[in-house]
Amino acid sequence: MNRIVTPEGMTRRHFMSHLAGASALALPAISFTNTLMASATDMKKRHKSAIMLWMGGGPATIDIWDLKPGAPTGGEFKPIATTADGVEISEHMPLMAKQMKHMAIVRSMSTKEADHARGRYYMHTGYVPNPNIEYPSYGSVVAHELAPLMPDLEIPPFVSVGGGSEGPGFLGMTWAPFVVNSNGDVRDLNMGLQGNRMAERMQMLAGIEKQFIGEIGGDGRSSKSSGVATTAAGEHAKILDKTLQIMTSKQMDAFKSGSETAATKEAYGNTGFGRGCLMARRLVEAGVPFIEVDLGGWDTHANNFTSLKNTKLPELDKAMSALVADLEERGLLNDTVIIWMGEFGRTPRINGNAGRDHWARSWSTVVGGGSFKRGIAVGKTNSDGTMVETEPYTSQDLMASVLKSLGISLETVFTSKNGRPMKIANSGKVIKDLFA
Repeated sequence: MNRIVTPEGMTRRHFMSHLAGASALALPAISFTNTLMASATDMKKRHKSAIMLWMGGGPATIDIWDLKPGAPTGGEFKPIATTADGVEISEHMPLMAKQMKHMAIVRSMSTKEADHARGRYYMHTGYVPNPNIEYPSYGSVVAHELAPLMPDLEIPPFVSVGGGSEGPGFLGMTWAPFVVNSNGDVRDLNMGLQGNRMAERMQMLAGIEKQFIGEIGGDGRSSKSSGVATTAAGEHAKILDKTLQIMTSKQMDAFKSGSETAATKEAYGNTGFGRGCLMARRLVEAGVPFIEVDLGGWDTHANNFTSLKNTKLPELDKAMSALVADLEERGLLNDTVIIWMGEFGRTPRINGNAGRDHWARSWSTVVGGGSFKRGIAVGKTNSDGTMVETEPYTSQDLMASVLKSLGISLETVFTSKNGRPMKIANSGKVIKDLFA
């Protein structure tokens, strides 16, 4: 049976109907509660998280994860062996080559959105843009499903490092990304006020919010406009409460990496992406369900090979390999899913500027951790990389597979604000070869 999730909440009549039969369930409920309490410590230790490494601009995966040596489309780079049996990757990813025993490459991605904005939206949500509805992103969906399992989490359940990600759509602003830079700084969060002064101001603001909600929704009328306003005001009040909690929480220390050893910082690299990946590991340890780390600059219409060799791949290789190794060494990789992807790949054909253009027909993504099978490459492209030869996979298929690896039910159905049922991951199919 599908589990129906309605973000707007249930009616009073609906709630009372449940309450009326509660006494019949009292003893089973007590037993269930005792079971939960007994396993609470283990749940905290083994919470699930996901880290998305977002490659803004569309990386040339044919030069990173699925090389074509000897083909006219092959380019300048050579493949090298990895710790995954039979899996080769770019020679300019030597550190990740040592970590591929923990990862899986999906080499048969085939999508249709080769525009930056549309491709970004599609890969983040599993849906193409629709002017009539805003769909929730990966981070919002995962946070919505996993945050209730972490009742002690005081900081936001969806953090975006170095970029804004996509929004929460119809799930509501509670599940919007909390955006920080790679140093963990949040603009306007530190207001320079003592705790008591801040509490007084927030209490005053809460009073104004409560009065406003009462005025627009407390006259007994149920017009659509007043209902929308009440909902919006309620959402805003929740955000204010959460903001105060964030500003005073010790869990905010997870955003600061100053306590890390010099060796750890060096392993990740002194770059924005390196610091972001280190922060992601710290946020996983704090219990945050979803972290997205942005590394842009992959739109290589010109000088593709120079850019990848000298800049992009060394930065990616150092930080990504350190993240995988660190999670594994700390015993976190089994409960943390890593997703590496951009909005599309790049053309097998090399243009006159030594660059590659937008290409969505055949490209690669990488996943690892969680319950994913490791040390494999799934799917295959042809000898010059121009088409997928095996079963093609879409954004929604990848998303469904990530959710399965996190233990999130694919039977979950959301209800959008206009009342439409929306199945999680847009009814994507699980990529079976990614699981044992």
